[in-house]
Amino acid sequence: MFADYTWAELGSIFAMQGFSGLILFSVLLLMALGLAIIFGQMGVINMAHGEFMILGAYITYLTSNLFSTYLPDLFGIYFFIAIIFAFIGTFLLGALVEWSLIRHLYKRPLDTLLATWGLSLILQQLYRTVFGPREVGVTLPDWMMGSFAVSEMIEVPVNGMIVMVITLFITVGVFLFLQKSRKGKQSRAVVQNRAMAGAVGIDTARVDRFTFALGCGIAGIAGATFTMIGSTGPTSGQLYIVDTFLVVVFGGAASLLGTIASAFSISQAQSIMEFFLSGSMAKVLTLLTVIVILMLRPQGLFSLKVRR
Repeated sequence: MFADYTWAELGSIFAMQGFSGLILFSVLLLMALGLAIIFGQMGVINMAHGEFMILGAYITYLTSNLFSTYLPDLFGIYFFIAIIFAFIGTFLLGALVEWSLIRHLYKRPLDTLLATWGLSLILQQLYRTVFGPREVGVTLPDWMMGSFAVSEMIEVPVNGMIVMVITLFITVGVFLFLQKSRKGKQSRAVVQNRAMAGAVGIDTARVDRFTFALGCGIAGIAGATFTMIGSTGPTSGQLYIVDTFLVVVFGGAASLLGTIASAFSISQAQSIMEFFLSGSMAKVLTLLTVIVILMLRPQGLFSLKVRR
C-alpha cells in the first residue's frame, strides 16, 4: 500500500489527508456536540438530527441568495449572519418538536426512535418540496476562496481553516456555557440526578426543552459550516447521522472531552484510509475498530460519573 510512494510523498499525503480529516472532524464534532447533549441528558435517540443540520444548511443557502440579491455590498459578511439565522431557526424548531412530540415519549426509547425517524422522513420530503430534489450550493465571498501554500505539495484551503476556527469557537462556547452559566449548571444537575434536581426547584421539563433545542441549534450551525465544504440536498443529513451516533457512543454519552476525542479519531482514520482504500472499506475498518474497543470498554472513551 505504501511501497509506491517515497517518504516525502507519504509525508505530504498524510499532511493533506490529515487536514481533510480536520475539516471532517469539525463538521462531525458540531453534529456530535448537539447529539451528545440531547442523548446524554435526555436519553433521546434523535434520528432527525441530520435533518436539523440540513435545515441550517438551507437557511445558509437562503441567506446567501438574499444578500447577493438585495445586499450585495454586505455579501462578504453574510456567512456569519447565516450562522446566527441557522442557530435561531433550528433552535426554535427543536423547541417546537420537544414540546409537541418528544416530551410525550420520555422513557420510551423505541417510540422516540421511531417518532424521530418519521420526523426525519417528513422533513426530507418538506425540503424536497420546497427546494427541489437536486443539491444546491452557496456562493462563498472571494476572501473565503483560495488556499495557503504550506509547501510545494501541501495546500490548505481557506474555507477549511474558517470551518475549524468556527468549530473551535463553538466548542469552547458550549464548554463555558455548561460549566459557568446558570442554565448549564442546571443541565448538568439534571444529568447527574434528575430527581434531586427537581427536588431543589429546578424545572426539569423546561431544562429538557431548552437542552433539546440547544442541541438542534448546534446541529444548525454544523449545517451552516457544511455548506462551505459540500452541496446540500434533502437527504444529505443521512450521510452523517450514522457517523455522528458513532462519535457519541464511542466517546461516551454526555462527555464533551470524549466527543472531541472520538470525533478526531474517527475523522482522521476515515480520511487517511479513504486515500489508500475505498471509502466503503475505510468506513468498515473504522466501524470494526470502534466495535472492538467498545467490547473492551462499553462506556466509551470517557464516561461521566452519574448518581443513580
